[in-house]
Amino acid sequence: MRNAHEEHGMDYDHAVDAQLCAFNSAFADLGLRFRWDAQTLTSLATIDGEHARVVTYIETHQPHLLHAYSAEFLCAAILAKKTAHTPEALPTRVDPSSERARRSAGFSISQYFGDDGLPALAGA
Repeated sequence: MRNAHEEHGMDYDHAVDAQLCAFNSAFADLGLRFRWDAQTLTSLATIDGEHARVVTYIETHQPHLLHAYSAEFLCAAILAKKTAHTPEALPTRVDPSSERARRSAGFSISQYFGDDGLPALAGA
């Protein structure tokens, strides 16, 4: 029999799989030649909100797209396609090390995204 922690982990894994399918389908629908993997998505999930996650990814890993399109335009197009596939958003994942640091520092860091090794993907 599985405990609640294992079941929660399986639920999260299923949510990640559904989100990956939705985002990668959206990228393909828009002719974007990059794909996310589970590590990319779960790393981005430390950022609060899908909009901020997509903008961060584009600015960090696909900045050449910003020469032709605004981050807002790309984000809106990607999220419209993604939401048509899967309307739910992946819950924000708290990184235990940053949560510990935040508590010990006594202040809140919102929407901080450090260079924590997101894999470089082929560009569009």
